[in-house]
Amino acid sequence: MNQQAYRHLISGQRRGPAAGLARVLLRLPALPYALAVSLRNQLYTRGILKSTQVAAPVICIGNLTAGGTGKTPLVIWLCQFIRKRGRGKCAVLTRGYKAAQTPADEPALFAQHCPDAPVVINPDRTAGALEAIQKHAADILVMDDGFQHRRLARDLDIITVDATAPFGHGRVLPAGLLREPLCALKRAQAAVLTRSDQVSDSLLQHIEDTILEINPDLVLARAQHAPHSICLLNQAPLACDSLSGKRVFAFCGIGNPQAFFTTLSQLGAELVGSQIYDDHYHCTQADLNSLCDLATRAQAQYLLTTEKNFADIRPLDISTALVLGYLEIKLQFTKGRDELCGLIERLLASKIPG
Repeated sequence: MNQQAYRHLISGQRRGPAAGLARVLLRLPALPYALAVSLRNQLYTRGILKSTQVAAPVICIGNLTAGGTGKTPLVIWLCQFIRKRGRGKCAVLTRGYKAAQTPADEPALFAQHCPDAPVVINPDRTAGALEAIQKHAADILVMDDGFQHRRLARDLDIITVDATAPFGHGRVLPAGLLREPLCALKRAQAAVLTRSDQVSDSLLQHIEDTILEINPDLVLARAQHAPHSICLLNQAPLACDSLSGKRVFAFCGIGNPQAFFTTLSQLGAELVGSQIYDDHYHCTQADLNSLCDLATRAQAQYLLTTEKNFADIRPLDISTALVLGYLEIKLQFTKGRDELCGLIERLLASKIPG
């Protein structure tokens, strides 16, 4: 079962007796999973399992659900924020994905947008932290997707919550998308509601109320993945409003593909076709050839993807009359930015002299 089919199943979009039975069966392993996660957290909370403290403040950007919640843009924003403040040299700690990294993976995006911040790829976050400090002289560590990795102690946990799919359909894996129960929000100090422009104000308020019921001390912020430009292959970038009325074939392999398609539609693009791949899927030459063929048959004017996925196809043989490119987005706060910045500033002021 691919990623989209799985999401349709657990969300209830897929109906019928077989789908209902499948959802019931998925709840069976969800219970021991939840118990195991809760036990592990209790062992860390009680100090039976020890977290390792390193000689640099650690800021973790994480989430509670599997799939894309907008952590990567927030990591980039945080690194750029630290650099602009001149507080110290930060490094990004990431576990990477599988054995090999390609230009499409998040580490390459971190390196591109935060060239002053070394990116250390190591599934052992403690070893990665020591490498960042000893080899790269980093004095601030930004840990990507590390909320569940409790072996490395952190000084600040910032959770990203995708407003379009906030709580993983209310169940832990594999019955839902929650990596751990919602009570884990008690460990965080801040939460950023991403893609907040794609849902109603009443739903945003409901999400915030739910979060604050669990942890009333959390600093809450809202953000959106604001379109910045259309970056094209071998052409100058275009303004986003240039997509209005244009026929677009879109494809992506990210955690929340529908959010990408929604953004294109909000820009006025006419989506004449789409192709979804699993998150972290790497397009082959055959995939690209197929995409170009599908887009041509749909009479598309543009073949567009995300920045992450565009880096994946750039090395391939691209020979098409279609305009090929990606939608560049920037994280833009709409609420709570000052409170979040203040929280970060206070941490850095207490940890880094001067």
